Amino acid sequence: MSAPFRGLTWDHPRGFDALNRAGRQSGLVTWSKQPLEGFESAPIAEICRHFDLVVLDHPHLGEAIASACLRPLDELFDSADLARIEAGTVGPCFRSYSMLGSQWALPLDAATQVMALRSDLVEYAPADWEEVFAYAARTGKVALCVAGPHALLSLVSIAASLDADLDLACGGWLKRQVAIEACEIFADLFARTPPSVRDLNPITFLDRMTRCDEIALCPLVYGYVNYTSAAMAVSLTFRDAPHARRGGRPGSTLGGTGIAISARADVTPALVSHLLWLMSSEAQREFIPRNHGQPSSREAWADRALSAPTHGFYGNTRRTIEQAAIRPRHAGFIKFQTAASALLREACGEGRSARAIAETLDSMFRQSLPRHEGEPS
Repeated sequence: MSAPFRGLTWDHPRGFDALNRAGRQSGLVTWSKQPLEGFESAPIAEICRHFDLVVLDHPHLGEAIASACLRPLDELFDSADLARIEAGTVGPCFRSYSMLGSQWALPLDAATQVMALRSDLVEYAPADWEEVFAYAARTGKVALCVAGPHALLSLVSIAASLDADLDLACGGWLKRQVAIEACEIFADLFARTPPSVRDLNPITFLDRMTRCDEIALCPLVYGYVNYTSAAMAVSLTFRDAPHARRGGRPGSTLGGTGIAISARADVTPALVSHLLWLMSSEAQREFIPRNHGQPSSREAWADRALSAPTHGFYGNTRRTIEQAAIRPRHAGFIKFQTAASALLREACGEGRSARAIAETLDSMFRQSLPRHEGEPS
């Protein structure tokens, strides 16, 4: 007998294993998976036509709301339960799925761009951009993850290290001078990134770091606790993202995933209870980490026992995720994110000036906004 609900997540142990096991144990959900590239860019309305539960990233919200393909969780969950989850979630993960006065997803998984390094090759983790460039000049083993949308995401992270107030959740774009300075840093790092890794997504990029010695340090890449495992021939260590000034904000762009309920779903009390269990302390501190997941609860990220076997993954990067920037979420941002990343790779490859790149990105962003209104909040 098949489970009554169908879910779609992304094709990686971190995204699939815990959900799949929980769904099977409950008898409620059959989980399917799609490649990371589909998760990052596939039309959310089309996915929601075929699945009851959808794992998504917060920039998809504008598109989802415009197509009316998600159920507002405020109509399905008790307000006290949502408030408890919000209070217990690390960083801005819960808030990233709040829009137009409603909550659209539960923050199952927390991640943000942090620094990844090979501790067998790197003596100490650089704290700021000056130290990153010094290490790069000395070793030639520094690279960025720039495939797909990750070129733009890295640029926004650099900008967040330069602008302590940067948060794009409610609209707007980078300040012009901040954008220019961020483009200068990005272009320098892009030039140092070997062409052989420029088309690798974070999963394949981190896997490459564990298998080859050509990259010892990546200053900005989405953190995956899976790559800290002692079972790997070579494991990685993750640290806070670089800051621009001593004691400043570690610049980072929030990622992670949320579970949303599609408009087609006939929601039952059993499904609500199942999702609430996934957000519980028991699941977040024990079940999800034990099944290759990356929890979203602040309690889990502060748990030293949970962090100890991961080279300190959670404790070493908690400051970064607590201060991570939320991306814009208007309908049209996903297309902008893809096009802007392609522009960054092309422009840096051609040696265009930072000012010219910043001005083009500003124009592209403005064109991505809905014509009838500004960025929704």
